[in-house]
Amino acid sequence: MFDSISPKYDLLNHLLSVNIDKIWRKKAILKLKPFTPKKLLDIATGTGDFAIQAGKRLTSTQITGIDISEGMLNIARKKLQKKGLEKQIEVLKADSENLPFDKNCFDAAIVGFGVRNFENLEKGLAEIHRVLKPGAVLFVLEFSKPEKTPFKQIYYFYFRHILPLVGRMVSKDKSAYTYLPESVKEFPAGNDFLNILADAGFVKNKCFRQTFGIASIYEAHAVAD
Repeated sequence: MFDSISPKYDLLNHLLSVNIDKIWRKKAILKLKPFTPKKLLDIATGTGDFAIQAGKRLTSTQITGIDISEGMLNIARKKLQKKGLEKQIEVLKADSENLPFDKNCFDAAIVGFGVRNFENLEKGLAEIHRVLKPGAVLFVLEFSKPEKTPFKQIYYFYFRHILPLVGRMVSKDKSAYTYLPESVKEFPAGNDFLNILADAGFVKNKCFRQTFGIASIYEAHAVAD
């Protein structure tokens, strides 16, 4: 599915979020910046937007992005080449739930709109914890669910009716943008996700809600096994 929509993925992301997704990524990287990681892992990097945002603000950080979709990675490689970031950022095809890295080798990790696509969320988070050094930080940016009226009703109408329609028209993929609202609905956001992070071994877990709760930035810290 992600291979099929990769050519239109960035256009639709920015169009359907009215470019707010760029602001969310920037805020997450600004929260990461004080930790000054030397080696950063971007899980489910997709077309590389989160990794590129990190590269702009963490110029001395070596970044590795991984994704299971070769179509998405091909777009990411073209963007990195165009921006002259190939030496700072590398992207690899890999499974988020079976990371091809040694234990304790990254200073930080980020995931942008990717954890809800993990087949096994707990296993994916445990893998991230495994490859992080003790004390390393994880920032997750993910969709969540607004709780206040009337924004809650407006959001759900848009997500269930407008977003799938526009997604189908632009991407020509009937399932991809029906899948998106369904995956957001099923994702355990907020305190539920903080509890899952804790079960995976992370501590000092925090949630920062964004734009009336449309999205959330989660901060978590790895500890020694």
